[in-house]
Amino acid sequence: MVAALGPTLGALLVWTVGLSITAGTPAAQHFSNVALMVVAVGAGLAGLLRARRQQGTVRRFWLFLGLGAFSWGAGQAVWTWYESVRGQEVPFPSLADIGYLGFPPLAAAGLASVLLGRRSRAGRARDLVDGLLVATALLVVSWLVVLRPIVSSGDRPLLTVISLAYPVADIVVMTAVVHAITRARQLRESLPVPLGLVGAGLAAFAISDISFVYLTTTGLYSSGSPTDSGWFIGFSLLLLAARIDAPAAAREEVESHRILSNALPYAAVVVALTTSAVEVLSNGHGGDLVVYWLRTLLLVLLVARQVLTLVEVHSLTGGLERRVAARTQEVVASQQRFASLVAHSSDLVTVVDAAGFITYQSPSSARVLGQEADQLIGHPLTDVLDGRSDQSLAELLTVLADDGLRSRHLRSTWRHASGRRLLLDITVTNLLTDPHVHGFVLNGRDVTDRVRLEEELTHQAFTDALTGLPNRALFKDRLEQALRRRSSDDEPVVVCYFDLDGFKAVNDTLGHSAGDELLAQVADRVRDVVRDGDTVARLGGDEFAVLIEQRTSPNTAEADQEDGTRLAWRVCEAIRRPFQLRGGEVHVAASAGLASSATTGRDAEQLLRSADLAMYQAKAEATGGYAVYHPSMHEQLVDRVRLEADLRRAVAEAQFRVVYQPLIDMGSGRVTGVEALVRWAHPERGVVSPLDFIPLAESTGLIVPIGDFVLREACRQVAQWRREHTGCEDLRVSVNLSGHQIRLPSLVADVAAALAATELPATALVLEMTESVLVDKAEETLATLHALRAMGIRLAIDDFGTGYSSLSYLHRLPVDILKIDKSFVDRMATGGDTSLVDTILGLAEHLQLTTVAEGIEHEHQRDALAAQGCNTGQGYHFSPPVSADVFPELVAGALRADASAGHEAPVA
Repeated sequence: MVAALGPTLGALLVWTVGLSITAGTPAAQHFSNVALMVVAVGAGLAGLLRARRQQGTVRRFWLFLGLGAFSWGAGQAVWTWYESVRGQEVPFPSLADIGYLGFPPLAAAGLASVLLGRRSRAGRARDLVDGLLVATALLVVSWLVVLRPIVSSGDRPLLTVISLAYPVADIVVMTAVVHAITRARQLRESLPVPLGLVGAGLAAFAISDISFVYLTTTGLYSSGSPTDSGWFIGFSLLLLAARIDAPAAAREEVESHRILSNALPYAAVVVALTTSAVEVLSNGHGGDLVVYWLRTLLLVLLVARQVLTLVEVHSLTGGLERRVAARTQEVVASQQRFASLVAHSSDLVTVVDAAGFITYQSPSSARVLGQEADQLIGHPLTDVLDGRSDQSLAELLTVLADDGLRSRHLRSTWRHASGRRLLLDITVTNLLTDPHVHGFVLNGRDVTDRVRLEEELTHQAFTDALTGLPNRALFKDRLEQALRRRSSDDEPVVVCYFDLDGFKAVNDTLGHSAGDELLAQVADRVRDVVRDGDTVARLGGDEFAVLIEQRTSPNTAEADQEDGTRLAWRVCEAIRRPFQLRGGEVHVAASAGLASSATTGRDAEQLLRSADLAMYQAKAEATGGYAVYHPSMHEQLVDRVRLEADLRRAVAEAQFRVVYQPLIDMGSGRVTGVEALVRWAHPERGVVSPLDFIPLAESTGLIVPIGDFVLREACRQVAQWRREHTGCEDLRVSVNLSGHQIRLPSLVADVAAALAATELPATALVLEMTESVLVDKAEETLATLHALRAMGIRLAIDDFGTGYSSLSYLHRLPVDILKIDKSFVDRMATGGDTSLVDTILGLAEHLQLTTVAEGIEHEHQRDALAAQGCNTGQGYHFSPPVSADVFPELVAGALRADASAGHEAPVA
């Protein structure tokens, strides 16, 4: 608004200053002519630009108003041509009058498009009649006051007509403006154009037009006079209106403007008749013919307006009646729909009065409660409630009534006609003050099946399906609750964690169904030995846990640990007893670990991990025992984790080396073979014992890349010795295979690739395996061994006699060598027990197998084994494992000793 107002005020200032400076001079005519032409063209251009950005009736309004301004500007251009360019007096009438007179009808058309475009057909007709009434009345007044004297004094008809056209057109335009404003207020809405500015501009324009006609007729008008200011101000206001948005109508003024809109036509007629009456009384006659016909036209228009008003009222009344009928039908339909929904709803709707008696019951009671609605009405609500729900609901109704609360929710138990109980979610709404209800409305939904399903799902989610014990999730939840209940470390929580030793063997031999039956029996026995209040849970597989809650001893950490050890002992003893499965006895044991929050902290996960760690400690120490967690166990675990990380780094960085221990012919003392052994040269720990890292490599699977390295390096080194050193031409190398390697589908191809890469004959390679490895997955293992044996590779059973293979299975294995375990050799002494070694040697001779005695450390052990017929010996008595650069000297020394002293001299 401010941005648009600035240029308008500037233009008015320039106009005022310009007329003041040039007043009384010929320059005033030229200044006024040019300024009026410019402002009219500017207003027309602004109107057309505004029309481009609008749509509908607003677009038409600005289009007509802009064209009207251009028309007036064209007339002013003709006037300027005559007076300022040619220096001639402008004739009246002239072509300029055509342009001037084009503005009023175009402006009126614009106003009519806005007003009539927003009304019904009857309304538009009545608005048109109202406009004609006002225009006719104003014309009567103008004729009697101004126009008749002008007409009477003139003798040129054309001049008279044109003179009359100016005020008549202005009257029509002003009538349209006033009527548009009052009608917009009556309709409670604002017109989309700034009618206030437009009306003010047109009013200023009309004043100048009337003054122009009068002065022109009397020969007193000249350009640059004050009359021109009305036109300049009028077009300036139209230019401003085209550049701003229309303001909204004030709603508080609607009623007054409605009265004004309806009274305006009649007020104009009253003014016209009053003026005519004054004329009659003043002149003593009834007026001239023009006044007569104008009064007649007023009467006709009044009658037409009344007829149109009756038509519009009838139309509005009919529309209102149709809307009332439609609304009534909608309400009836809504009531019927509501009644149908209530009748067929599965929810229960009950209304009880302040005394608790049922005043309404929905038909759904037959389905929900098994009773018809009319059987319940008039009865107390307590007839369908159980005792506790009756009390809770009565208390709730009292609270709602006393406190004026609107609604509350609760779950209550209701009785079915058959006697069974139903769970209902109830919403109670207080409508005691509602004149249509006068009671409490109870909306109930039967949730019995849903609650039962939720309970079943909760039971399934927190219960082990096989044993009926709590599962890991429920056990952890109870453990966390126990830790929260005990506020300090002076009240520790103890967990006993155990699993079954030998459970896998039961699954493998008797099947998984037998294993499941065993787990169920274990659960029953554990339930019998724990105390009331202790929580027994199956955590998964064959792992169980007990949460020790109650005490029989004083409240101390030592008392809790004592309770835990007693419980662990009872559990181990109960599981140690034989189980009856599939018609036979099965023996398993339990390894248990105990952990207390006093030593592990008050974290449930940490407490479980600590108990689990203690269980593995018990399993490592003995079968069927228990161990109590100590922080040093965690340190050992951390050390093991670090060692595992170092072991993985060692595999990646090739930190391993191979050492070799000779195999000695017991008769000649010559070196016939060598066993390749792996050593780990740790950059910080030094040489790590195989006893420390081999089990870790087995458990992590890293034994596979380590074993592959040992195989390739040993084959390469022995192949080199066979080519380069005397006495090594027939040397064989023994390499240990782990269980992981045996189960590899690519084992045969890997061994063949190692032999091919090192050019070592297959007959020079011996692969050693333990009995336990050979028994596991016997059929697959047997096929792999036959494939290796077919290549010419010799196979050996390491640590023979310490495993659990049967003699019948040994007979099927394609093995060539039995290696007698060091534990049997250690028993041999002068006059000692040699029966086990005799048995093994006899078995080997019967199966035509070569024997190798491990761990020979003394001369008498060598002599005894040689006397019993053992073929080959190995041990520190002959030589410890040595590096590759030392081994050729051992072979050479053995050759020299054999040549000088025969077979009696052992290798030093």
